[in-house]
Amino acid sequence: MNGLNTILIVVGLFLIGGVISFVKQGMPKSLIVLLSIGAAMCLVAGIMRLDVWS
Repeated sequence: MNGLNTILIVVGLFLIGGVISFVKQGMPKSLIVLLSIGAAMCLVAGIMRLDVWS
């Protein structure tokens, strides 16, 4: 399952980069909010699946 954790974290970081880019371009706020939620969900899922606490 370690590969899935890595993929989720990388996708989350990629989405954060997209959020920053969209903010700079002045895209609609609703799109930025949706992308932010997706990024947060990917990062949290990837971090929670890590075996750090085990």
